Amino acid sequence: MITFYLICFVLGLALSVLAAFSGLGRLHIGNAGGHASIGHSGHMDHAGHAGHAAGHGHAESASAPSVFNGFTIPAFLCWFGGAGYLLEDYSSILTPFVLVLAIGAGLIGATILYAVLFKFLLPRERVLLPEDTRMEGVLARVSGEVRPNGAVGEILFSQTGACRSAAARSEDGLPIPRGTEVVVLHYERGIATIRPLQELSESTEALTTNR
Repeated sequence: MITFYLICFVLGLALSVLAAFSGLGRLHIGNAGGHASIGHSGHMDHAGHAGHAAGHGHAESASAPSVFNGFTIPAFLCWFGGAGYLLEDYSSILTPFVLVLAIGAGLIGATILYAVLFKFLLPRERVLLPEDTRMEGVLARVSGEVRPNGAVGEILFSQTGACRSAAARSEDGLPIPRGTEVVVLHYERGIATIRPLQELSESTEALTTNR
């Protein structure tokens, strides 16, 4: 039995590592009400910069996965094998009781992992939409002075709760001092075309008054 428990432990540990670093965790046996993949879409920013200051995400709506999946099964084997090996080799408990205790340990380990992954972490994941990384309309602040004649400066802005930066140039070629609040009008090839927020507000007010 010691060899059996040791094999289960090693197998469970190996499968757990594979599940963590590959797609094995997507494996599931049956569903608890539908789709059971825990995979989620990854997203990359535009050349390391990102989008909308007020961007919003949507939690991935998937029904609860089966308790028998590519994460919980290896966890059960690992805890079952580890507990069984230790109890069988280092205690005087009879083999049938060791088996029962090992099964209990395996169930506890699998239950803890299931609760952490699928009840705590997964519901808090977000799936970004294309509009979350749009640069047009983003409110930003000049962190590196934008010099005249198309010289590039730098802006800082928020995206999904994180502070980001991007290269920027003035729309009309005029300088924009550091600390000025601006609006991104266009974003192309990693460079944002910006305009001071005050100027844009004044233009909008003038247009509204003329009407």
